[in-house]
Amino acid sequence: MNADPRETLSDGPMSRLQLIAIAITIGLNALDGFDVLSISFASPGIAAEWGIDRAALGIVLSMELIGMAFGSIFLGGVADKIGRRKTILGCLVTMAIGMFMATTVTSLIELSVWRVLTGIGIGGMLAAINAVAAEFSNARRRHLCVSLMAIGYPIGAVLGGVIVARLLKTQDWRSVFHFGAAITAAFIPLVYVFVPESVHWLTRKQPAGALEQINRALKRMGHAAVASLPVISEAVRKRSVADIFGPGLIAITVLVTTAYFFHITTFYFIIKWVPKIVVDLGFTPASAAGVLVWANVGGALGGATLGLLALRFGLKQLTIAVMILSTVAVTIFGQTPSDLQRLSLICALAGFCTNAAIVGMYAIFAQAFPTHVRASGTGFAVGMGRGGSVLSPILAGFLFQGGLELPSVAVMMSIGSLVAAGLIMMVKLKPVQSEAETNAAMDKAAGT
Repeated sequence: MNADPRETLSDGPMSRLQLIAIAITIGLNALDGFDVLSISFASPGIAAEWGIDRAALGIVLSMELIGMAFGSIFLGGVADKIGRRKTILGCLVTMAIGMFMATTVTSLIELSVWRVLTGIGIGGMLAAINAVAAEFSNARRRHLCVSLMAIGYPIGAVLGGVIVARLLKTQDWRSVFHFGAAITAAFIPLVYVFVPESVHWLTRKQPAGALEQINRALKRMGHAAVASLPVISEAVRKRSVADIFGPGLIAITVLVTTAYFFHITTFYFIIKWVPKIVVDLGFTPASAAGVLVWANVGGALGGATLGLLALRFGLKQLTIAVMILSTVAVTIFGQTPSDLQRLSLICALAGFCTNAAIVGMYAIFAQAFPTHVRASGTGFAVGMGRGGSVLSPILAGFLFQGGLELPSVAVMMSIGSLVAAGLIMMVKLKPVQSEAETNAAMDKAAGT
């Protein structure tokens, strides 16, 4: 029997339960994509019913992003302290409550509160599921599994947009949140039944009953049980989530967080401004929505493609390449003439490149941060990166307001991806290490 259950999972073939767990993480990430697009669909109905202006509506639209930032930063640490499974279940309950209660509100303040709560749940869940995708996969397919998890966002955006458009033909804006609450609640039993606590986390933390939990999980995954857990010192088990700011990880934390922030500014320029730009070019709002759908379709294909390529090529090099291509694609978008077919094609290409880079970043998070801070590091980077999602549409709006035309604005907004590529070039990603190797490297960096 293997003395370390983490090595059993890393070296062995992936079982049906492991594949189901990865599939569930894809669905959980799709909730993020659905939520971002659903509030955009619901906002016209909210504005019409309550008679609010665009400025007030814009504040409501930003509430979820603020909540996601806080959730990612603070609940990522919770996932590293109490476990991935408990955190995901708690976040799902929080999200379901937030979405349902949004249907009962009578004021913008109430709606804003529930949107922040929903965002907190989504942010915490995103940090946890990145760790789950990495820790339920084997070493050979780890980058692919994390990449597949990450493409849930555009899938959720596309499917959510189709479903919400149908709902709003016969019902009011509250139906959007009723549907979101129902789908979120449906994931709670799925996670409870099919996603046991991470073997990596249990082995690292070794709480009471860890060996029994690990062996039950290994049995369900078709792997042999272990007689005992590897010896991990008390000092190692008690390492803090604050290690992402310690000597061994601070450089990685700063570089990947800053790179994610800059790339997100380019990504959200496409996601947030494409509909308005297409309408300003003389097309109908329905046509503009169609172009945005193509951007998300391209995003899903880009993420899947990068994951497959990562099986054979270096993750860092692939991520840099698609970031540079993102800069090119967004620049070309600014030069595209008023032709709906060509606009759809170039937006699909821009979505392909920009989302592939995001997928690459998630895989980099999973490789760069060791088990005890994997969710914390991911959460911090994603949470701070949400600042880029807030800044991007505002910055583009000021550039347009300042008199710049689309070609110039597109060039300037594309620079975010180019800066991110330069930062990723400075990241030193080591090959996937065992926990013992990771601990030794961190001890050496800390001088202990």
